Amino acid sequence: MLNRIKAVYLYIQNNGPVSTTQLADEFGLTDRTMQRDLSILEYNGLVSSPNRGKWTTTEKKVKIS
Repeated sequence: MLNRIKAVYLYIQNNGPVSTTQLADEFGLTDRTMQRDLSILEYNGLVSSPNRGKWTTTEKKVKIS
């Protein structure tokens, strides 16, 4: 699960802004599962959805290993 969330973050960073449905299709997940992953990223301040459903990364510094 953690690897998937990291992959979602990197996908948004490289291709954003993207919708929840686009992400779900890209990763082969249901919209609900993708929403849970996005909620984790949003809670940690890594992504935001300023335009209702279009996700972008924030300016928060992240070390990805």
